[in-house]
Amino acid sequence: MPLSEHEQRMLEQMERALYAEDPKFATALEGSGLRTYTRRRVYQAVAGFLVGIALLMAGMVAKQVWLSVVGFLVMLGCAVLAVTGWRKAPKPGEQPSGGPQAARGQGRQRRSMMDRIEQRWQRRRDEQQGH
Repeated sequence: MPLSEHEQRMLEQMERALYAEDPKFATALEGSGLRTYTRRRVYQAVAGFLVGIALLMAGMVAKQVWLSVVGFLVMLGCAVLAVTGWRKAPKPGEQPSGGPQAARGQGRQRRSMMDRIEQRWQRRRDEQQGH
């Protein structure tokens, strides 16, 4: 659920206050946590893919079809996890998708359209409360 315009302004004010109060701490929190999490997830998926290859080969050597099928399924699942994790990972120096700068940078027209719609909605609600 997206934040309302008021909530976004409040969040931006809180971020500015955090930067003013402790810029070093704010920079440390800026997105490295998400980047580290997604990188770790991709590495785990690659390791799981290698385990899947080992299971596939072990099933072929032992002539156990079920073990080969399990190995293939592990490989497939880990490949999907690695690809989705890789796509979601923010680039170094980039804020996570959802930050105020990312919202301004991408889809500026869409954001302005949403802002206009939210303003109209707010005006209608204010008018209804006034009558």
